[in-house]
Amino acid sequence: MLPIWSIWLILCGLFLIIEIFTVSFLMFWPGIGAFLAFITNILGFSFPVQLGVFVISTALMIIFMKPLVAKIFKTKDVPMNNNAIIGKQATVVKEIDNVNLKGQVKVNGELWSAISDDDSIINENETVEVLAIDGVKLKVKKVG
Repeated sequence: MLPIWSIWLILCGLFLIIEIFTVSFLMFWPGIGAFLAFITNILGFSFPVQLGVFVISTALMIIFMKPLVAKIFKTKDVPMNNNAIIGKQATVVKEIDNVNLKGQVKVNGELWSAISDDDSIINENETVEVLAIDGVKLKVKKVG
């Protein structure tokens, strides 16, 4: 049978390996708790004390450290590629006609199917503004 100290180290390693494959930053704290339990084992404390150190330290770190770490590593909301084109200007490469379900624009070097916001026909080579993304089509309005 494995000594208790090695079980704590194995648990520590497992929690930290699991953390590598998740983005929640939640499994890190039990990994630290297991390491603290390992230290209490090395210092000669009994298994119930080690288990208590593991449970209490893990709970305290989740309660107090997780929000702090989330605040420190707070990321700005960056628009995704598709949402980044909203508000941009595009060039009509195929006449936009909502009735006949045709129309195509080029924005940021990409071709998109397009519909007009007011059901008007927009001719080829005209400039439009992207208002929204509706499924796989851009909703646009004529500029000027």
